[in-house]
Parts: sequence; C-alpha cells; structure tokens
Amino acid sequence: MARRKDDRAKADLSAFDQAGARVFDNPLVTEVSDSYLEYAFSVIHSRALPDARDGLKPVHRRILWSMYEQGHRPDRGHVKSARIVGDVMGKYHPHGDAAIYDAMVRLAQDFSLNVPLIDGHGNFGSPDDGPAAARYTEARMSREAMLLVGELGEDTVDVEPNYDGSLTQPTVLPAAFPNLLVNGASGIAVGMATNMIPHNLAEVVQAARWLINHPDATLDKLMEFVPGPDLPTGGLLLGLDEVRRAYETGRGVVRMRARVETGPLEGSRGRQAITVTELPYGVGAEKVIAAITNEVNKTKRLTGIADVKDLTDRENGTRLVVECKVGVNPQALLADLYRLTPLEQSFGVNNLVLVDGQPQTLGLKQLLEVFLAHRYEVVTRRSAYRKRKREERLHLVDGLLIALLDIDKVVKLIRASEDAQAAKDGLMQKFKLSEIQATYILDTPLRRLTKYDRLELEAEQEKLRGEIAELSKILDDPKVLRKLVSDELAAVVRQFGADRRTTLVDGDLKEVLAASVPAGPLEVADDPCQVILSATGLVARTAAESEEAAEARRRSGRVKHDAVRAVVHSTARGRVLLVTSAGRAFKIDVLPLPVLPEQSGTVSLRGGMSAAELVPLEPGETVVGLAPLGPSAEGSPGLALGTRHGVVKVCAPEWPVRSDEFEVISLRDGDEVVGATWLTDGAETLAFVSSEASLLRFAASVVRPQGIKGGGMAGINLPAGARVVFFGAIRTDDPRHGEPMVVTSTGATVKVTPFKAYPAKGRATGGVRAQRFLKGELDLAVAWIGARPVGATATGDPVELPPADPRRDGSGFAVMLGPTVIGHQIDRD
Repeated sequence: MARRKDDRAKADLSAFDQAGARVFDNPLVTEVSDSYLEYAFSVIHSRALPDARDGLKPVHRRILWSMYEQGHRPDRGHVKSARIVGDVMGKYHPHGDAAIYDAMVRLAQDFSLNVPLIDGHGNFGSPDDGPAAARYTEARMSREAMLLVGELGEDTVDVEPNYDGSLTQPTVLPAAFPNLLVNGASGIAVGMATNMIPHNLAEVVQAARWLINHPDATLDKLMEFVPGPDLPTGGLLLGLDEVRRAYETGRGVVRMRARVETGPLEGSRGRQAITVTELPYGVGAEKVIAAITNEVNKTKRLTGIADVKDLTDRENGTRLVVECKVGVNPQALLADLYRLTPLEQSFGVNNLVLVDGQPQTLGLKQLLEVFLAHRYEVVTRRSAYRKRKREERLHLVDGLLIALLDIDKVVKLIRASEDAQAAKDGLMQKFKLSEIQATYILDTPLRRLTKYDRLELEAEQEKLRGEIAELSKILDDPKVLRKLVSDELAAVVRQFGADRRTTLVDGDLKEVLAASVPAGPLEVADDPCQVILSATGLVARTAAESEEAAEARRRSGRVKHDAVRAVVHSTARGRVLLVTSAGRAFKIDVLPLPVLPEQSGTVSLRGGMSAAELVPLEPGETVVGLAPLGPSAEGSPGLALGTRHGVVKVCAPEWPVRSDEFEVISLRDGDEVVGATWLTDGAETLAFVSSEASLLRFAASVVRPQGIKGGGMAGINLPAGARVVFFGAIRTDDPRHGEPMVVTSTGATVKVTPFKAYPAKGRATGGVRAQRFLKGELDLAVAWIGARPVGATATGDPVELPPADPRRDGSGFAVMLGPTVIGHQIDRD
C-alpha cells in the first residue's frame, strides 16, 4: 500500500513537469526556518514594536490615521467605536476587530497614558475591569492626538500602500511631542519585547529643548530635567540609581509603591487604618483586595487586618481602606502589605524600539535624539511644502496684477480671440505670462477685477513674499530650524503640560527598601507610656514599656524632655484628650503618636507631631493641655481651666461617650483658654499670672467642679487692659520633682522666683506682684510656674535662665529671650 502511494506521488510530479510547472525540492528544515524568519520579521516590524519617532505601533498609527481621515476630530461629535474599528480593519489593519478595539481602548485610558490620544465616551474600563463592547462606547480624537497628525497634509512624512494597494497610509506620524517617552509602550514580538515607562510631558520637552541647544549634553544634565518616570496613577518610585541605569543603557528595573496615609479609623475607638490613595501603575484596587484576602485566609502570612473596603469613586479617586485590628502597629502592617501584595510592584524597563526599521535598545538621550531628528525632517519638509505652495500662489497673484494694470487691453484681447486657446496664447505672448498665469486669468470672474481686489492682491503679494522669506530662512539656516522646533515644543507644554504625579525616592533601591522597613513588632502591647505636649505645640509619646523595664530605667538614670507643657499617663492602645484654646476637646488615640527618639540618654521632643496634624484646629487655635482617658483618669476631680479674662473652671470628667469632639467650657466673646491642667487628686494649687505681673494662687479645692456646659467662675480680678498670660495647677508636695519655681519675662528681662515666696489669697482677688518693671517695660510677655523650669526657642533650642531670686517683687535679669517658650523637665516614669 505504501509503495502504491509513493508511485502515485511520483506520477503526480511528472504530470506537473509535463504541464510546464516548476517543482522545487526544498528541505523541511530550510522551509520552516525561512518561513519562521519571515513571520518573526513581520511581527517585529509590523505589529509589536513602536517606532522611535512617533512612539506608535502600526495598529495605533492606523487607528489615528483612520480617525483623522474620517473626520473624527475633537471639534466634532463622538461616533460609535464599532464604526471606527470597522474602518480601520477594512481599510488598513487586516486583523481581528477585538485586537483593534483593545488597542484603541488603551489610547483612551487616562490610567494607562499620561496624554490620552482618544477622547472616549462610555465605559473604557479600569485597571481591574475591561471596557464595554465597541457597540456601546463612542470615541473621537483628543486634542493632544491632533499634535501627532496635524501636519499630515503638508507632505511631512512618507506614505505607503495599504495591505491591498487600494489606499495609502503614513509610514510614521509627524508627532509634535515625544509621545514614546511621555506615554510609554509595551509589546511582545518574536524573541524580543519592549516595555517603556511613561514620563512627564513638560519634563521631557525641557530635556529635548536643552538637547537642541546643547547636542553634547551629558545624561546627568538631562536628568536634571527628567529626574525619573512619571506614572499616570501617581504613587512613589523607589531607587533613582536604577532609573539612571535604565536611562543610560535602556534596561533596568524600578520599584513602584502605592501612596498611603495612616491614621485613626473614622468612627472607631483605638483602631488604625491604612488608606491607599494612589496605586502602582497597572494595579487596580480589586487586584490588591484579592491579594490581601488570599494572604489572610489561605497563606496566613498577613495578620492584623480587620477589614478591607474599596471606597473608590469618581469624585474622590482611589480610596482603599485597610482597617487594622486593635493594637496593631500600622507601619509594621504596611511593610507586610508592601512585601506581600501588589501595593509594591516592579517595572522592568526595556527601551526596545524600531530605528530605521531595525530593533534597537536606546537610552534617554538616544530616544530624544531620534525624536529631534524626526522633528527636524518634519519641519523641513513642512517648510518646503509651505514655501512651494506660497510660491505657486505668488506666481498666480503676480500674473493677475499684471493683467489688472492693463485690464482694458486684456479684455479687448480676450474678446478679439476666436477661442479660449487663442486667448491664452495671446495673453502669454503680449504680457509675458506663463501658461498657468494665463489660464488663471481666464478662469477669474470679472467681479474679481475691481480696484478693491487689486489692493487686496497687492497686500497678499507682500504677505506671500514675507512668508517665503521666513520659510527660506528655516530651510537655509539650521539654527533657525532648531529654534523653531524648540519654540513649537514649548508651545505644546504651555497648552498641555501638567504637574508631576509620581514622587521619586532617591538612592540605591536596596538601601531605600531596607530603610523603609519599620522597627518594632506588628502588634503593640498595651503597656504604660506617657503622652507629652511640648511648649512649642508638638505631641508625642514615650515608648511603651513594662513596669519592670520602667523601674530598671529609673534605676539606671533619668531621661528628660525639655520645654514640656503637659504630661499625662496612658497606655499604648489608650486614648487621651487634647484641649484647645477655643475650649474644645478632642479624643485621640495614643498608638499613632510618634515615639520620641532617644539620643545619648535624652529624648528629643523634635520628633513630635504638630497638634494641627492630629485635630482640625481653626486659624489661631492652639492646643493648651492634655487629659487622660480610661483608668488613668480615675479618682480625679477633673480638668482645671483658666481663661484670658481670668475665669477659672474645674470641668468634671464626664465626657460624652459617642462624641470625639466637644466643648469643655462655654467662653464669652473674645475670651480663650490659656491653660488646661489635669488634677490628680484635687490637692493642687491653682495659679494665675497676669500681664501686669500679678500672681494669684489658691487651693483647687475651692473651685466647685462643673459639667462641660458650665462657663466657670471668677478666678482673678484684672485691671482694665490686663490679661492672663499663664494658668496652671501646681503641686507643692512633690519632693521628687523639686520645688516649683515662677518664671516671668518682659522679653527684655527674666526673673525666676520660688513659688513659696508668694502667699495664697482667696479666689477672685488681685494677687501679689511677681516682678517689678524697669523703665520701658510695660507688661509680661511670658510666664510659667512649675518644677525644674527651662526655656526654649520656638524651634526647641535651649535658652539659659538666670539664677533664682528670692525676692517676689524684684526686677528681672537682662536676658534677651525673644520668641521664647517656657516649660519644665520631667522624668520618664
């Protein structure tokens, strides 16, 4: 049977030979190799890789060309996407409609491109979901896309036949801006692939303009204009050393990271939340949620997460909320999220593009050079085209003006001619006109041969000569050409430039990643700590530590804080109360507060957080005191408050349960709280110091506690024009912290006096003098009463105070304090 088949095949071949057909005997290996190479070249050149000049792959270029040719421009209405896809497929791109529509959709997505080239109407998808079907969406070209195709009608680029030879299409678009660098590109060919990251339009154009005037510019100089990629979705980009490597060689790996905010969860008690506001390029919220769910439920590598909510909407943009369990350190959890979920992604840069039809891997400077060379050619061809058109028009205008000078003779000659050809020949011979000029004169209506039209033609003639001269300069002088290209690029930025979206984090990638890993455990134990308010308005906490660790620290030595205004005891998972000068109180969580850094046995308050970052303060409103919440507040009569007008109040600690913001005193118009001190047991002494240097002290027990709605009672009598500059509660029975001292300052002189030198008087009296004013001194600028007083500038630098003066009514020492605050030192226990 097999032999019969072979014989039959030989007979068929001999039949072909007899019929005159040529039969080639080609080995299978050679045939497959040649066919595969042809296929690979077709994919590389005609499908997968972008052209370095306009930054487009053939399908994108054909989509824009078809839309431009069909008139789907920004100043016209949207049309069905299916219609556009059909035109592209039938005329220029003989491939599947799904592939064409997918390519078209990407050109319309503002999360894929920095400068979308298609203005889409309808559902064009998201990083998680695909678009609606082509029959449901509509599209037209964007205004930015017109910069790529706007010069097509001026012989700026070469054209080629379409796939069946019935139409022509451009081989490349004129491209008035560096689209490849601005929007990036990706594609998989045969044996090679490209993956280019987007950049900021304004930055890329600035680098291109610098390169125009400085062709020998170094990469480091260009990176002053283009410091790194700028992604449409924002976020952070880590490791600029790797970015420079990619700009130099065309290859590299950069690390993208989501932008997040950590803070208290709205409407919760003691719970923290991580809010994601910007995601890495190409990552959607649903992809992140799916990864978190998998890590929590299946692999069990993520712990400490209570819930994940996607609150993203069109009004607020990306908003992915990760709720932490109680006591979880959000920074430690965030490090795990970066490590285990798409909140941190790598982008492999591979700048493989087509240059003169050949695939090449280019760095930043080479990509700019290829684009600029293309723009020089486009502008040169455009200028030559415009010059040629103006010369042709000038030739016609010159002939028409010649005819108008002797219009009577021209009319007479035409009327005497037997036919149009004779008239043409007569005009050419008598008036020395070309055939084109003579034909144009014969075709011109008589109504164009008026005196007014002659003036218009002379003005047009002058204008055309000027334009031809300008175009000649562009064609003859390379400097003029380069300046024109630079000016046109600057105009693009003025019209379409946008601010940078992505934040760049400098340094080596490994070092940056190592530095971003927070120290400390994921879950923080509810150990005792202290919350501290500095005299400069910073809030912080000490590190949570066990009772044994605290006792060991006390035995080893004291750690002090300079210029402290208030301190309350709490726990790491507890809450405290912030009291403001407007008489408002805010409940805040202790855990998010920064832990004070320890340096050489001392803790610096400069690591604190501004109170304005914790609570919504009004202009001019400041935090003046702290109060504990929970077990630390038990047994206290409440919060002692003193106001600018001399009112005193002890607010009973009966705080609203459901509200995190409330008033603790009803203030009169123009009044404000100057001091708020937590009373431990009611044995404290309350003290006022007024601007005219009067000090009044009385027992806290004489002030009856009131509810939060109460307005207080008279504390100190003030003469006209005077005000309270200090109010506080002072303990006189605390030998460990030392004797309380009184510090007063007029700004030019300072006085320090023992508090025991001032006798106690009744509430609502005038007090006794605390400092005698020298000549030129009018009132006190600063006053403070407390143990171990210290002075500090508004920036936290120490200010030396004078030695104590036992005289309560003596004058101060000449010490220039300037904008100084007074506080005290405390033990960390």
